[in-house]
Amino acid sequence: MAQNSKELISQPLAESRWGLHGKRVLIAVSAGVAAYKTCILVRDLMRAGANIKIVMTEAARAFVSAETFQALSGEPVYTDLWDDRISNRMAHIELGRWADAIMIAPASADVMARLAHGICNDLLSTLCLARPRDRCLLLIAPAMNKEMWSHPATQRNAATLAKDGTIFLGPDRGDQACGETGDGRMLEPEDLLQALEHALSPKLLAGRHCLITAGPTFEAIDPVRGITNRSSGKMGFAIARAASQAGALVQLIAGPVCLASPWQVQRTDVVSAIDMKLAVDRAIDSLPSDKVKHAIFISVAAVADWRPAEIASQKIKKQHGESTPSLRFVENPDILASVAARSPRPFCVGFAAESEMLHQYGEAKRKKKNIPLLAANIGHETFGQDLNQLLLLDERGSESLPLATKEKLAQQFIEAIASRLT
Repeated sequence: MAQNSKELISQPLAESRWGLHGKRVLIAVSAGVAAYKTCILVRDLMRAGANIKIVMTEAARAFVSAETFQALSGEPVYTDLWDDRISNRMAHIELGRWADAIMIAPASADVMARLAHGICNDLLSTLCLARPRDRCLLLIAPAMNKEMWSHPATQRNAATLAKDGTIFLGPDRGDQACGETGDGRMLEPEDLLQALEHALSPKLLAGRHCLITAGPTFEAIDPVRGITNRSSGKMGFAIARAASQAGALVQLIAGPVCLASPWQVQRTDVVSAIDMKLAVDRAIDSLPSDKVKHAIFISVAAVADWRPAEIASQKIKKQHGESTPSLRFVENPDILASVAARSPRPFCVGFAAESEMLHQYGEAKRKKKNIPLLAANIGHETFGQDLNQLLLLDERGSESLPLATKEKLAQQFIEAIASRLT
């Protein structure tokens, strides 16, 4: 990090309540070709630091062997209701007591039907009904032929399970192993991982609306050129993901970036600063006034301060011997200041990407924008990177969030915001 980053004080990270590290996850596998995806999910969960146990139905073993899952997890695979590796031979009780969450992936139509009607005729169905429902979540990732999924019986069973508190993940729409295309594909492992992390995270912003801007803007000069900056959008997307994990209803307005949308985040893509302001105004105007004052606006995007006064209709060509073309600029609207000037207004949080004097410049910006909280960082050290550190500034003073991955930093940042809400 550059010399200027010494304004941020390095401190050890506290034990996080977020993420999957240390969480106890029971992966249940029923019959389906999509079981191969569950192998990838298990490996991803291991890499995330989760503690894993695996249960398989007898029919699931026709698609992937128990030995494969044992090799991936390093744990024995449970298939028998009367497994004598459990001292009291009550695997259906002990496994449910152990788990923070049970995820059935893939979940067949047969398994869904038995769970919906309380039929306990194997280890998987019995442990799901015997789990402590007040502390062990049940998540289901359906995978089946499109006709099976759309059948009224399957839909009735899904509705019953959802009413009982089961969390449904998918299914997705796309090509199926049978050669047809439609609803019924199991979600991809990365989606399931995010969904599980989402389900197990603390709900610090439950029910609140959160509007976040992220990435750069692009200000056109002519049809092929423009002015932008080095922002990758990673910090804003990480904050959107953390806010959603914390239970907020998140709308993300993103400039031109190459990033996948976080789980359960509504995304609007824009290009220029004017586009972004219009999208922000529409999002806030769509909320009832009583919701606006309980909403949160986090302005993470690196919005261009200026734009060309005129955009050439054709590419500006370089001509030998001619003088260099000159550009005249006009100031872009200040999105954060305009939101902060609303009445009622959301809880407004700003970002300041500086190259020096973080505290002085950041605090001056916070006061100028008239906002309760601002996060400052060294812009050129974090743009496009996976690590960042922040200096939080409010009327009480400053607080440093030390160097960490942007995902971990976003979770700490959401905790800091939640602690300041009334």
